[in-house]
Amino acid sequence: MIKVILCDDHALIRRGIRDTLSDAADIEVIGEAGDYGELRSLMRQPEIACDVLVLDINMPGRSGLDVLHVLKDEGSPVKVLIVSMYPEDQYAIRSLRAGAFGYVNKGGDPQLLVQAVRTVAQGRKYVTPEIAQMLVESLTAPVMEQAHQKLSDRELQTLVMIASGKRLSDIAEELMLSPKTVSVYRARVLEKLGLANNSELTVYAIRNGLVES
Repeated sequence: MIKVILCDDHALIRRGIRDTLSDAADIEVIGEAGDYGELRSLMRQPEIACDVLVLDINMPGRSGLDVLHVLKDEGSPVKVLIVSMYPEDQYAIRSLRAGAFGYVNKGGDPQLLVQAVRTVAQGRKYVTPEIAQMLVESLTAPVMEQAHQKLSDRELQTLVMIASGKRLSDIAEELMLSPKTVSVYRARVLEKLGLANNSELTVYAIRNGLVES
């Protein structure tokens, strides 16, 4: 039996994922968390031992990418499958480099999620044909990186949140950072992307598929 923990800040999404996985006879969802704090508390319980963590990228507090880095630094044996609403071409490769075993888009076929969990539980990487093609192309004919691909995970998260209409104070509270720190991230993003203000930042994010228009 493959034991799974779900971590997504939207209860409705968690329910949909749980129902999809529960239909598989060899998969059992043993716990759910809505943010990093809940996830840590859950994983510290001695009776909780999961094989696969199904993790969203965009969460309050620490992002899914942050969680990947923490688990990797701790040497955690838990295998992580990222399930996100963001396009594969923006976050899949970044997630895999951060230690994820697979990446599935929330808008895809639910059965692909079941297949992905089974693959990841076996210690194998799960990638869609689209991600596989991206990996092949990056090896055989490296393309110029888009400017935002050079941002750190936290800078990219700040970019997406600003472009989604959130104020710096809201971002600071959600990420559990000081407003000054968020301002520093914003300044770095503007500098690295060659942008002047939040309006230009938002336009950039929409044009590059980082947020929905």
